[in-house]
Amino acid sequence: MRPIQVLKDEHRVIEKVLDCLDQMAAACEREKSLDAETAQDVVSFFQGYADKCHHAKEEDKLFPMMESRGFSPSAGPTAVMRIEHTQGRELVGRMASAIDGAAEGDAAAVAAYVENARKFSALLRQHIQKEDHCLFSMAEQALTESEQSKLAVLFDNADNVELGAGVKAEFENFAVRLQEKFAAAG
Repeated sequence: MRPIQVLKDEHRVIEKVLDCLDQMAAACEREKSLDAETAQDVVSFFQGYADKCHHAKEEDKLFPMMESRGFSPSAGPTAVMRIEHTQGRELVGRMASAIDGAAEGDAAAVAAYVENARKFSALLRQHIQKEDHCLFSMAEQALTESEQSKLAVLFDNADNVELGAGVKAEFENFAVRLQEKFAAAG
């Protein structure tokens, strides 16, 4: 599979969990409480899959390769994507910090969880659109077939060695189970 398609496929998995996060935020706001276990699992997904699996491939593999082909690391599209990754990490951290209080019904924690969940969802959705419709097209055009083949090997290594064999599949299975859980509850 071409490396850019791998990243797009990962976006589809992330969007499944964002859909569930949106439902969780709405329920938290409505019920003034939060399912702490599911909320922590969702945070773990975003930290493990979206960040350590997906964003790491972009930041450590794709972006440097694009920058070697003339994209500016400080003012170009890869710089913007890195900034948004950092913003996302901060929002997920704030969500994580609010989970226990929100689960206990603390009004400030409920408000903090809902606010940060909604901000994160909005940020990541527009970020995915930028990558899918702009950045990835630029990468496809800029990188040679040889570079794309090398990138595919680097991505495979990232999934199976750096992240750990089977870990990516576990996260993807979690996304499907979570989506089914929320579909059944809706």
